[in-house]
Amino acid sequence: MNGLHKFITFTVLAIALAALAACGGASDNNNAEEGASDQNVSENNKGELVVYSSRNEKFIEPLLDKFEEETGITVKLLSGKDEIINKIKEEGENPHADIIISNDVGALEHLRQNGFLQGYDAEGVESIEEKYRAEDNSWYGLSARTRVFMYNKDLITEEEMPKTIEELADDKWKGQFAITRGGNGSMIAHVSALRKEWGDEKTLEWLTAIKENAAIITDGHGEIRRAVGSGEVKFGLVNNYYYHQQLNEPTDNNVGVIYPDQGEDEMGAFVNAAGVGFIKNAPNEENAKKFLDWIMLPENQREFSYTSMEVPINPEVEAIDEAAKITDYKVMDIPLRNLGDVWEDTRQLIEKSGLDLEIGG
Repeated sequence: MNGLHKFITFTVLAIALAALAACGGASDNNNAEEGASDQNVSENNKGELVVYSSRNEKFIEPLLDKFEEETGITVKLLSGKDEIINKIKEEGENPHADIIISNDVGALEHLRQNGFLQGYDAEGVESIEEKYRAEDNSWYGLSARTRVFMYNKDLITEEEMPKTIEELADDKWKGQFAITRGGNGSMIAHVSALRKEWGDEKTLEWLTAIKENAAIITDGHGEIRRAVGSGEVKFGLVNNYYYHQQLNEPTDNNVGVIYPDQGEDEMGAFVNAAGVGFIKNAPNEENAKKFLDWIMLPENQREFSYTSMEVPINPEVEAIDEAAKITDYKVMDIPLRNLGDVWEDTRQLIEKSGLDLEIGG
């Protein structure tokens, strides 16, 4: 990374700062010119921004490098998965971070509902449709993670493919497709949306059936895209950008995509979003606001999406060449903030179905 420091633990940082302080006496031997130089460096210091992120580091580091370079604000990053949400909750009223970047805005809304985020009307926030941001603008989605079927064109035709999510429960598809474990963040968000659309009874029946029908159950979507590309399975349920990634592989790239539930009377594809949230009582609040204003610039919305081949939520920001814009297909008519109501107990419903939250669980 260019100037971006990985932020592993605050304990390590505290030790480092204490060590620097202990060495401060050595500066007494510096000449006046060096002292003046040190003072200028201090005056030009823009401070820091602490970011917690559940996104893969390779997708988020270029963006944070760009922010650091353009603003002079030092960025410290702590990456993880589900534990990031729990860490913010554990820190409570004394948070160590300023911004959270999440692959699931249902999780962001869960934090908001429990008092861990604060609102801020970032410049340009109106470029994000209301259904993809919090009612108080404490979080907003930036890139779409649409649930699609990716299929191997050598094994099955577009006409033969299922066209709705519900069809995965049909015995017709037993042993022909792949899904992730139940605890995968995208699976949890998708099931949360289905609970809102179908109710718990039908969702539970669907989960039980797809668990039995799936040929393979993986930890993540990268394994699914490779299994589809290589012909291990005919198709898989993935987020749309995994199709884009497989399409760009040098081999095993004869794949197609189906956006499900596009019929007139059908519910549309489920769109979750990756986005950012503003942590309440952020220790570097002004720098957090600068980041939120900065990320809303179209060029930075694009940067947020393009590294992972996701599709910008803002339809005015151009999508990658092979991707459908979010306005090109029918989506579920559910504000993502509504997923926060059921986010926490969706895991319980998934477990009840027999679809393990973890591989080997």
